[in-house]
This record gives sequence, structure tokens and C-alpha cells, in this order.
Amino acid sequence: EQIDAADEARSAARLGTTPIGEVVPRARTTVSGVLKAVTYGPATAKPVLTGQLYDGTGSIDLVWWGRRRIAGITPGTHLVAEGRVADGTHRLQIHNPAYQLLGPGQ
Repeated sequence: EQIDAADEARSAARLGTTPIGEVVPRARTTVSGVLKAVTYGPATAKPVLTGQLYDGTGSIDLVWWGRRRIAGITPGTHLVAEGRVADGTHRLQIHNPAYQLLGPGQ
């Protein structure tokens, strides 16, 4: 599925969430967008699941510690996530965010 930046930005504005491009570290925030990628560590490492959330203004990593899989968390899924923003190696991150999966057209 093609990800249209303008569509994602309009969706975030409609939902009233903070644009990812405006998120600052150490602030509690609510963001929304589409998962561009979902990765997990090797079986020999501690379990961690990471989803790259994109909203047309930027990307942020959603990191769930202690999880290898979460039902519904797959590339292409649209969701709203809330939590405290942390500095990450490549992108800002939200650790163990509260989230809500969004259905088509939401």
C-alpha cells in the first residue's frame, strides 16, 4: 500500500494528535499515523518489538519491551499512540505506549 504523506498529515490533524515532526523529547504526547515497519530482536536477545510510526510530518519508533508480537501491530496498520517521548539512536521513541488501532477510514 502506498503511504501518502498528505493523507497521513490530514488524518493526524482530524484526530487532534500532535504532528510527529513537532514532538519534543521528555514530553507526554499523543501521535497517530501508519506503521511503516515492524521489527523484533533475535530469539537470543531480550524480547522487544519496534514499530516505526509515520504521519506525513516525520517518524517515531514505538517500542514495546518484553514483547515479540502484538496482535494487530503489523506494517500498514493505522493507530493512535500515547506516551512519554525519549531520545532514540535514530529517531525519537515512545516506550510501551498506550495505543488504539484504527479501522479503515478512521
